[in-house]
Amino acid sequence: MNDATPRMTSHRPYLLRALAEWIADNDMTPHLLVDATQAGVQVPASAVKEGKVVLNIAQRAVAHLLIDNDSVSFSARFGGVSYPVRVPIPAVLAIYARETGQGMALPDDIVGTPDPDGGDDAPPPDAPAPDDAPTGAKRPPFLRVVK
Repeated sequence: MNDATPRMTSHRPYLLRALAEWIADNDMTPHLLVDATQAGVQVPASAVKEGKVVLNIAQRAVAHLLIDNDSVSFSARFGGVSYPVRVPIPAVLAIYARETGQGMALPDDIVGTPDPDGGDDAPPPDAPAPDDAPTGAKRPPFLRVVK
C-alpha cells in the first residue's frame, strides 16, 4: 500500500449490521459479546462478568437500536430499570444467535503501514526465501495487489 492508495473504513460495523439483520430475519435473537473493559463502553456494572457482557439486541428487547460506523447504541432494561447503552465498535467481540450459537467472532481491522519505497507489503510469491529461513518453512499468507 502506498500514499496514493486510499484508506478504507473499518469493515466491522458492516459485518455487524449484516449479521444482526440475518439473525433477525431468521426469527432468532441476536446477542453481542462485548469487552466491557474497553474505553467508551457504557453498560450497567452489574451486567459485567469477568470483563465481558452479553447484550440482547433483538428489536423486542431494546429501544432505539442504532448500529453506526462508530458504535452500537440503544436503551434497554436491566433489572427493570431503563439504561442507555453505548458500545464502541472495537469493543464488540462477536455477534451470534442465542438459539443456535451461529454467528461470528468479529475479525480485527487490518492495519496496513505504508511501505516507504511504495512497493507491496509482502514479497512476490516467486521470491526466494531468506537465507536464514529454515528449510521447508512457510511464509505467512498475504494478499498481493494486481494491477
